[in-house]
Amino acid sequence: MQVRNNAQSNVAPLNERFTVVVISHNRSAFLRRTLHYYSGYPCSVLVLDSSVERDEQIARDFPSVDYRHLPQFTYKGLQDKLVYGVNQVTTPYMVFAADDDFLLHDALTESVEFLEANPDYGLCHGYGMMYLARAAEVNYYRRDCRVQEDYSSELAEERVIPFMGQFLPPFYAVTRTDLLQQWYSLLPPGTSFEWQEIGHTFYLLSCAKARILPIPFAVREIAYGGSEHSTNVLTVLTYNDPKSVVEREQFAEFLASIPTQLSEQAPERVKQIALDSFAAMADCLLHGRSLNAMQIVRSAWTEVGGEPIRSFGPRQFVEMPFYNQRMFDLLTEFEFLIHAMPAGRLQLQELEGILLRQRELMCIHPNDNERTIRARLWEALALNVFNRSVVRHLAESLKGTEEHEECLKLQAWAQRLDSVPGQQDRRLLENMHSGRLLSWLDARNPDAQQLKSIAAHLAEHQGGPRFGILLLDLDADMFKLQATFDSLVNGHSKAFNVMVFTTGDLPATTTVRDTVHFVKVSTTNYVERINQIVGQSTANWLLLAEAGDQFTQSGLLRASLELIGAEGVRAVAMDEIQRKTDGSLTDVFRPGVNLDLLQSVPSLMARHWLIRREVLTQAGGFTAQYTQALELDLLLRLIEDEGLSGLAHLAEPLLICNAPAQEENLQERQVLTRHLAARGYRAQVTSAQPLTYQIDYQHAERPLVSIILESRDNFEHVQQALVSVLQRTRYQRHEILIADNHSQSEALVQWLDSLEGKGDRVRILRSDRRLSTSALYNWASGQAKGDYLVLLSAQVQVVNANWLDSLLNQAQRPEVGIVGSKQMDIRGVTTQAGLVLKPDGQVGSVFVGERKDAKGYLNGHQVEQSYSAVSGVCLMIRKELFEAVDGLDEEHFADAFADVDLCLKAADAGYLTVWTPQAQMLHPGTFVEAPQAAGALQDKWQARFEHDPARNPNLALTGTGFALGTATAVDWARLLA
Repeated sequence: MQVRNNAQSNVAPLNERFTVVVISHNRSAFLRRTLHYYSGYPCSVLVLDSSVERDEQIARDFPSVDYRHLPQFTYKGLQDKLVYGVNQVTTPYMVFAADDDFLLHDALTESVEFLEANPDYGLCHGYGMMYLARAAEVNYYRRDCRVQEDYSSELAEERVIPFMGQFLPPFYAVTRTDLLQQWYSLLPPGTSFEWQEIGHTFYLLSCAKARILPIPFAVREIAYGGSEHSTNVLTVLTYNDPKSVVEREQFAEFLASIPTQLSEQAPERVKQIALDSFAAMADCLLHGRSLNAMQIVRSAWTEVGGEPIRSFGPRQFVEMPFYNQRMFDLLTEFEFLIHAMPAGRLQLQELEGILLRQRELMCIHPNDNERTIRARLWEALALNVFNRSVVRHLAESLKGTEEHEECLKLQAWAQRLDSVPGQQDRRLLENMHSGRLLSWLDARNPDAQQLKSIAAHLAEHQGGPRFGILLLDLDADMFKLQATFDSLVNGHSKAFNVMVFTTGDLPATTTVRDTVHFVKVSTTNYVERINQIVGQSTANWLLLAEAGDQFTQSGLLRASLELIGAEGVRAVAMDEIQRKTDGSLTDVFRPGVNLDLLQSVPSLMARHWLIRREVLTQAGGFTAQYTQALELDLLLRLIEDEGLSGLAHLAEPLLICNAPAQEENLQERQVLTRHLAARGYRAQVTSAQPLTYQIDYQHAERPLVSIILESRDNFEHVQQALVSVLQRTRYQRHEILIADNHSQSEALVQWLDSLEGKGDRVRILRSDRRLSTSALYNWASGQAKGDYLVLLSAQVQVVNANWLDSLLNQAQRPEVGIVGSKQMDIRGVTTQAGLVLKPDGQVGSVFVGERKDAKGYLNGHQVEQSYSAVSGVCLMIRKELFEAVDGLDEEHFADAFADVDLCLKAADAGYLTVWTPQAQMLHPGTFVEAPQAAGALQDKWQARFEHDPARNPNLALTGTGFALGTATAVDWARLLA
């Protein structure tokens, strides 16, 4: 990466001739890496950073860089940022550089020198490769194909069309600055990203010659995942709908109107040349003539101080100028930076589990010695040789041992890693979700003084409840067992007995009275042995866990305090943290007891409950035939016996355990079917996605449903809503009541007149005076003939034909009072779902902004579950219940929040409110601005706002659902009061 010396002494230094303009937005890690890369190249560097936050450290770390923080230019304001940037460049030559790419230093110099020697050329570059960074490897792709390399015709037309017909994007080419400044001064404001790229190419080639040197020029990050820009050049070039055709025509006319070397020709002729160039570019891209990605090299770096090991794909392209030792040496330099300064989204995702595992391997346990510590450090190093902490600790542990050579090698490697400014691996992990979860957990721990007070409090209550941990060790894995034991030893509670059911040899002779009791079992009899031991146990609460599950430090301690005197509580669900298959952590912070979510997502809701020992004994223990659904079967039997009474939730993580396998569990479905039959249903249980279930209750009755549609000078909306109901409703036992609220629109009145007398399916109800929304629905419901009412906004349009069936499927359950639907926009993006009450008095919706197929938190975007409220945009309620709770509150919630109030009144009457994603509506999902009604709602239902069982207090309601809230300490003092 050295720049050749200029032979002529009178040539100005490169930083006076050439500027690299780095473009960045909210990607500090990428920006720092690319600035470190260009810090070894003697050009001028201008940074255009539109990040929200200014990186103050950049100016200190890279003093020679001209860093411009430009938050006024958002990510979608790229054009404005580029216009600004090119006008700041004072050197005659420049190049744009993305913050995730490597433009080769020698190639840049050679391109500058070519333009200096050839004043009639406007741009110059070479060929590009692509890379994909992963946790421990980098994959390389051939991107560019060999193309015509010299566009030297004196006729602009003979340059433009051939170049675009074998298109290699010139945006990152070395270009004359004045040429770019002219282009951006001409570009109309607000030009789409696609037309910016197309116009950029057309303008440069129509103004000057272009050269593609037969040299490697760039190693660019491959595009993967989604982009906020959502650009697709082919779309604007090939779509033949009227809008796209007009756009092409208009942009061609614009290009014909600006001064270029084509301007001597008639505008219509230049426009046609532009259109022909568009067609040539489209044909090139469609057939992959010049851009055709194919993986050619997989490069894994697994040894300290060594070289990456490269595996070549079956197809190679030796005609490209990449196959030489110099290029592979450069790739090695790039790879070192990529691994030592990780930044890529996929790379960080894959590193998360590795960094977490390395952190765990570096932890010191009470029974450790130098040998065990060193063995774990070697294991950690094998996972990722670029972890600086692991390298330093292992080098330190090898001092004075026989492995002197290895120690020296590690010390040299540590120095090499420290030569680049990367984040410390601990800080890197802290910025990942797994690290944030661990920090969140740490904040829950009591301090020394609190522990002392807690111990005194428990002593006053005979030590508090005692927990019996039923630990399955069916794989006879001592390492997993040790991980569980270590977590218990490191925890703050010692009020437990562990009963290990192992298929391995018993390490000692023990009894049920011992802190750890080993029980010999087989894979066929362990459930019977568990039930036997349960009968002998003296623990107050029992918990089923598996070897390898790790207890949080404070989970059992908080449970001890919360369960003192918890009379009538039969079983308690606590939260947990799960380890995914890639090793990273995810939170499973459950809502309060939620029958529908338990049935819909049992793998996330039915695990690791604390069961009162007497309750488990009276239930006859676990059922041996359901070994893959032991806890689900038990919980559903408890519900069959006494409903939801005595079931509770404690919002505190108890375990870190493995996430359930993403595969079908036939026993879960069998247990659900058995349970539903016990409740009197011949239900059908299906699974559209792994770990989720939909239940068709197969109700025998087909009741009449009255759909009430509000009409109030909203002709277009009510007409669209009615048509959608008529055309997209499979369930035919319904009537539609159009309740007209004293409309004054002549067109609407005439249309309503035309509907009267055309059968019983649509009835027109006319109010002789203007009523509030609540009063109108109350008035109309009194004239409804149906057993069930559907309050339907005129702003909705039905999406799916089984919407009414889906609402009735839930509403006909005796325990359900109200059912709501999913609202979305025309793109299939959710605008409103279940409603959540927040402590600040606000009503919010979950899953807003989620794609239609997104799972959502706890898979909740795809399954039925209970909420405190659902939206009156589309709300079904049994008419008998509607009347029993006095309908909508006209006095306090005339035009807003009456739907929420109705749901809460139904809950007070003992009924569930269920949200189903199977009933889908088009609707903007907006809430009415009504501060007075919002205040009245909070005043009336203050306790519900303070603790909504649908909202785990450890989670924050975000735009798309729930997310980990701010790390807060447990209020231990309250628990001791």
